[in-house]
Amino acid sequence: MDPGLSGLQARLQHTFSDPSLLVRALTHRSFSADHNERLEFLGDSVLNLAVAALLYERLSALPEGDLSRVRANLVKQDTLHQLAVGLDLPELINLGEGEARSGGTRRPSILADALEAVLGAVYLDAGYGPAEALVRRLYETVEINPGMSAAAKDPKTELQELLQGRRLRLPVYRVAGTLGAAHKQTFDVECEVPELGVTERGIGGSRRAGEQAAAAAMLLTLKAKGA
Repeated sequence: MDPGLSGLQARLQHTFSDPSLLVRALTHRSFSADHNERLEFLGDSVLNLAVAALLYERLSALPEGDLSRVRANLVKQDTLHQLAVGLDLPELINLGEGEARSGGTRRPSILADALEAVLGAVYLDAGYGPAEALVRRLYETVEINPGMSAAAKDPKTELQELLQGRRLRLPVYRVAGTLGAAHKQTFDVECEVPELGVTERGIGGSRRAGEQAAAAAMLLTLKAKGA
């Protein structure tokens, strides 16, 4: 195996039974059709569950709404970007030539997505237990405190809390399309609230940004309807 990937496995404290999963997790869509977006989707869910369990243990006095806001701070792009840099992912990620020339190895959205993809790869390789253990190791150096709940809510968190307060299911996000070259894409994302039969869309320079824009549009619509 490539020495760089061997070193990453040592930092992750996980040796892959199927090393191709790790290679795919580090492959951006601009580099290959066998890219990391499906693993990122899986890793996002693993991350949210593992962080939720961690907060449930550490911040036992906080109510659900505050726990959601703390979690949003811990899984946001900036935090994941810092963790990815700490693992030296910028040195290992596979990018197409155009994306690499435009500084893709330093782009927070690409590195945050790659970290989630790595978590998804660990989950597929060994199951939830090792993936959760990895999340806990990654967050050992991240400050976690109740005051984080006072941070301004992002649109996705605000929408989630609005729907939960009305006992409605969480919104569903889908990438409706992408525009532009691989190294300079924009994402057109749909946000649907199935029980209300409402769908809104948002555009962003990354999937995450598109989801936030779609959530913001949905908030405006629901508030206008008095929901």
